[in-house]
Amino acid sequence: MSLHPTLQPYADAWTHSIEAISELVQPLVEGEWNRRTPCPGWSVRDVVSHLIGLDSEMLGDPRPIHTLPRDLFHVATDHQRYMELQVDVRRHHTAPEMTSELEYMIIRRNRQLRNDNRDPGARVRGPFGSDLTLEESMRRHAFDVWVHEQDLRTALGRPGNLDSPGAHVTRDVLLDELPRVVAEDAHAPRSSAVVVDVHGPVEFLRTVRVDIQGRGTLETAPALGPAASLSLDWETYVRLACGRVTPEAVADRVKTDGDQELAAAILRNFTVTK
Repeated sequence: MSLHPTLQPYADAWTHSIEAISELVQPLVEGEWNRRTPCPGWSVRDVVSHLIGLDSEMLGDPRPIHTLPRDLFHVATDHQRYMELQVDVRRHHTAPEMTSELEYMIIRRNRQLRNDNRDPGARVRGPFGSDLTLEESMRRHAFDVWVHEQDLRTALGRPGNLDSPGAHVTRDVLLDELPRVVAEDAHAPRSSAVVVDVHGPVEFLRTVRVDIQGRGTLETAPALGPAASLSLDWETYVRLACGRVTPEAVADRVKTDGDQELAAAILRNFTVTK
């Protein structure tokens, strides 16, 4: 038996990104592991530790028994504390320890994926003991690993893979959140439309229509006379949606038309990651 065809794109995206990450960090000297990434509070070592921890848990390994220090300024919520545990426990690991553990985890996960014959709808355990489908778990994981690959590339000055399989999974995950951002968080007017036009390695144009009840839906057809429109490049879209930059920091890379207050409200609420 082998992985269900529905799940294969997410396995392929994960494999592409995690192998790229392994290649990126393999030659790093000790000091380079301490470079700051765009992920708030995390160094290169921290990001890799996070990824090792996530995949270890997907393998069924127990979470480490570890007490977090009280002075981690970037850790304020239960979600952040949960994620920080796998990171902090590895903060003093050496470069060879990090690369060895990463390589071993990749071998184990590849073996697991090759032998996994579960249905996409099978229920699995997620963070905090949450219950979700195997398909959603793998989709979210492929998204997470690609975003962190980009964090590492930014920190190390090695841009690339902006149109890789993980990038296309990320596009779909982020677009799923766009109606909520526009209709609920930015409070776009009822019976209005907002157009988002993204160019670059991954290109798309989407319309969010807000109905009379204030619910947002995503459409591929462009709207005539939208209340507001935003045009930006793919890398900026990702960095905004994943909380890596503020709207002010990339104001020169985002073009807005129409209702400027609405456009500003959308950009203020653009971050969808926790």
